Amino acid sequence: MTVTQSEPVTSDTVVAGLPETVCPRPRPATLRGCGTTRADYPRPAGRDRYTISEVAQHTGLSAHTLRWYERIGLMPHVDRTHTGQRRFTNRDLDWLDLVGKLRLTGMPVADMVRYAELVREGEGTFAEREELLTRHRADVRQRIAELESTADVLDYKIGIYADARRASERV
Repeated sequence: MTVTQSEPVTSDTVVAGLPETVCPRPRPATLRGCGTTRADYPRPAGRDRYTISEVAQHTGLSAHTLRWYERIGLMPHVDRTHTGQRRFTNRDLDWLDLVGKLRLTGMPVADMVRYAELVREGEGTFAEREELLTRHRADVRQRIAELESTADVLDYKIGIYADARRASERV
């Protein structure tokens, strides 16, 4: 299923997949739309049409990965020029930023694709989207707790070695 994006979007006013009126919560400082501002890959300013190579440079993803995302349904419909070249929009970049966050959290590709399908299906899927993201957030929080526990062990071991080093320096 492909859906074109017809409404004008600015990254400051709309969260990908939600109408503007459904976003009353303040967004975390790391979000612009649903994506992050990435200092390593700045977004070209003052434009809303990007080639696949520009998007690859901005996102850090390869052109092959961007094509694969589109092929498996993870990307919404990407407009094309009369010669068939992809032209990505700011909204596409916001979506890719969100996908990057979901990847970073370890969300399986199948779940990301399902989420994308639900977004394309529209407002009737809010409950299912909420459930999918809530379930994933629980997994993320569990992994964070495991990592914090592991960091505690590392802190303990580092402390032992630091104490031993300081003791040997006094001798």
